[in-house]
Amino acid sequence: MKRQTIERTTKETSIRLSLEKKDKQTSEINTGIGFFDHMLELLAFHSGLSIDITLAGDLQVDDHHSVEDIGIVLGQALKAALGDKKGIRRYADILLPMDESLIRGALDISNRPYLYLDASFKRDVIGGFSLENVNEFFRALSLNAGITLHLSVLYGDNDHHKVEALFKAFGRMLALATEKTGADVPSSKGVL
Repeated sequence: MKRQTIERTTKETSIRLSLEKKDKQTSEINTGIGFFDHMLELLAFHSGLSIDITLAGDLQVDDHHSVEDIGIVLGQALKAALGDKKGIRRYADILLPMDESLIRGALDISNRPYLYLDASFKRDVIGGFSLENVNEFFRALSLNAGITLHLSVLYGDNDHHKVEALFKAFGRMLALATEKTGADVPSSKGVL
């Protein structure tokens, strides 16, 4: 994976995001949304990526624009970092527990974006992060990264645990799917 830095400025947000695979992983994430920062740090850790994010967003309105735009930029950076995708594993799946919660996930770095997310929550917000934006984040990320992503909360009671497990599961699958396993593009078509 090649280091990527992307900057995106709209009337709603200003984002600078850098990512790279490093032997010694470090991430500095500051979105202004405490729980979202924590989830992104977990995603970075479990994916094996160092991710730096600074965001100035219209949080006085709400967190929707900021969360969605981070998904857009992270997806763009992942797609650029993967380049021609030669030699990657491409696919990954996982069952990931977080205490009483269990997540099932599958990922295909296919250049055919799609998101299936099956998750319900009892709370509306955790730490300034609107839980309806879990879907917005993963949708924006999937579309912009060109990946097919399926995530399901099979069961769980604690919303914090369910969301945390979703982000960890995605990170673990990303780490597996981007492992180098050969020299060719992993497609019978010869291109992804």
